[in-house]
Formats: sequence, structure tokens, C-alpha cells
Amino acid sequence: MEINGMPAHALLVHGAVVFGPVAGLLAVAYAVPALRERLRGVTLVTAVLAAVFVVLAYLSGDSYLEDNPALSNIPAVGTHEDRAVLALWVTLAFSVLAVAATTLRTGRAARVLPLLAAVGGVATVVAVVLTGDAGARAVWGG
Repeated sequence: MEINGMPAHALLVHGAVVFGPVAGLLAVAYAVPALRERLRGVTLVTAVLAAVFVVLAYLSGDSYLEDNPALSNIPAVGTHEDRAVLALWVTLAFSVLAVAATTLRTGRAARVLPLLAAVGGVATVVAVVLTGDAGARAVWGG
């Protein structure tokens, strides 16, 4: 998978490392009732973009490993790959919670979902940062 001759993973991962943590932090702020109306739209859109870019980064990373099988023998790449699986599922779960939290406006779920989305947001920030750190170490750590 390439974009203009460059591995797509190297480009798409930037969307994941930006939108994932930003969406997570927005979800934490969205849990504050006084901020909800102002943050509803941006939290919704950013959570969806986080999911899209994490999926794209995951798929492009998988494709990159298929094209370069020797990389699978590097322990740091294995760590990055393991953390990417976790980041994928955590971000997808968070994004579902964030979409539900920002679209449901009445009832008990509307009171609980923003808190669950905030927890998912924190988990997403942690998962994306750990995955990105492992990827950086795999590329620049020797």
C-alpha cells in the first residue's frame, strides 16, 4: 500500500496519532455537563475520524508487513504490532461510546454514556501513545 511512492502506513499513522488523542481528550471534556452542547459536534466528528484513521493505520501497517516480511523478525516491530491490535479495538470501542454519547440526549443512557466515553477516551490516548512509542522505537531505536 503506497501513496505517491511512499508507504501508506507512514502517512496514515499521523491521522491516528492526532485524532485518537484529541478525540479522547474531547470526550473527557464532554463529560462535563456545562461543556456538552459546545463540544457535541466536534467530539462526534473527531471520534469518527479517530476510528477511521486507526483502522487505516492498522490495515496499512499490516500491508507494509506483508510487503516486508523480514520486519516481523524484529522484536520491537512485534511489540508495535501487538499494541496496534489493542489500540485498534480500544479506539473502536471508544468511538462507538462517543457517537452514542453525543447523539443520545435524553434518558439514563444520556447521563452515563458521556462518562463511559471519557473513560474510553483516556484508554484511547494511552493505547495510541503506547503504540506510537513502540513504532518509533522500532523505526529509530536501532
